[in-house]
Amino acid sequence: MNFACTILASCLLIFIPSTKGVAPTIKVRGILNDDINMTIPDPPLHNIYDILWEKNGKRIIRCINGKIIPQQQEKYQVFENGTLKIKHLQRNDSDIYEVNLYNSDGHNTLTQRFDLKILEKVSKPVINWNCANATITCEVTQGTDPKITLYRHRKIIKEGQKIIRYKGTIKSIAPFNCTATNGVSEETSMVNIDCSEKGLDIPLIVGICGGGIFFLLFVALLILFISKRKKQHRRENGGKLELRAHRTTSEERSRRPCQIPASAPPNAAASQAPPPPGHHPQAHGPRPPPPGHRAQHQQQRRPLPCPGAPVHQQKGPPLPTPRVQPKPPRGARENAKQSSGRAVPVL
Repeated sequence: MNFACTILASCLLIFIPSTKGVAPTIKVRGILNDDINMTIPDPPLHNIYDILWEKNGKRIIRCINGKIIPQQQEKYQVFENGTLKIKHLQRNDSDIYEVNLYNSDGHNTLTQRFDLKILEKVSKPVINWNCANATITCEVTQGTDPKITLYRHRKIIKEGQKIIRYKGTIKSIAPFNCTATNGVSEETSMVNIDCSEKGLDIPLIVGICGGGIFFLLFVALLILFISKRKKQHRRENGGKLELRAHRTTSEERSRRPCQIPASAPPNAAASQAPPPPGHHPQAHGPRPPPPGHRAQHQQQRRPLPCPGAPVHQQKGPPLPTPRVQPKPPRGARENAKQSSGRAVPVL
């Protein structure tokens, strides 16, 4: 039984790897676009013959007896004590790095792992505040995983990531500090906030603006109404003036004397020569004038209309034109006048 146990223990020891010289993994933080040195803690002081650096199991640089076998010499550099320098760090440089040290006999004297993480520097925090709603804001625009802490009188009042908002009462001048850090960089901002003055009353401002708008609308409508009234008044005055001028003209025309037509010619009997001595005029009434003479006399006595008097317009179909009787010969007319002037003898 003892022999069997010894054989089993020997087999187990064969399959179990040796952990001699293996140290725990060291976490390292690097700054973006900067250089970093990964130094081995407590390295052997002598008999370091071979130095081998690997990244995620792949060799990146090796130094054998002081002679460097470069893989990426422009990116990496190794020193005699085993320290590795990485130049101009980028985000893809974050990975697991391992270093192995060997003596001149080829035995591994030390193995060390590094967990490298590349971080971006934090920017300076920006502090904003609003006295109307008593709010303070602290914000960081750049940086990897920043942690923000807000202080008032050196007392922490709030913590957060990227941006934090604090709402509280600010009655007097108070200093506020905002600190941002992410393990590789740290930035701080400080302001003195004074909210002792009364904040703006938003409802009051909105009411004043609304009242001003309504007042402007009222003034515009009033001006429009007044202009329309003025135009209407001008039109009425113009109509009255035209009517008054028309009336004045009519009155002036009516006051002018109408032209009297020429007087009728004297009586035909007066213009005749006196009758002969033996002739006696007829005792009864005046003799009627001849028909043609009467028509001419009536046409001559018709007065002419005044210039301002209205002209009578005939309604309906036009009346027939009166027929003009032909004038008798002059000799026959005189004979008729003489015969009519003689007296009829009494039988």
